[in-house]
Amino acid sequence: MEYPGHVRKGVIVLDRRVKLEDGTEVTVRPLDQPDAKSGRKKKGKTLLERLAPIVGKAEGLPSDFARNHDHYLHGQPKK
Repeated sequence: MEYPGHVRKGVIVLDRRVKLEDGTEVTVRPLDQPDAKSGRKKKGKTLLERLAPIVGKAEGLPSDFARNHDHYLHGQPKK
């Protein structure tokens, strides 16, 4: 189970009330961190940046594949 939260004055604060037993082991993984120089949050890679290695690699698809992918993948009527 995951619980969203944030850091306030160096202390991890959960965004909603959660009752965890004393001694419960947890793992904290920052989702984004402030840039050391600017102090602004660094964002992770965009979806396009993450998919860049495969963008444009598909070959031999019908010219209307984007519009009618449900037809070609699932047999739905063409649009």
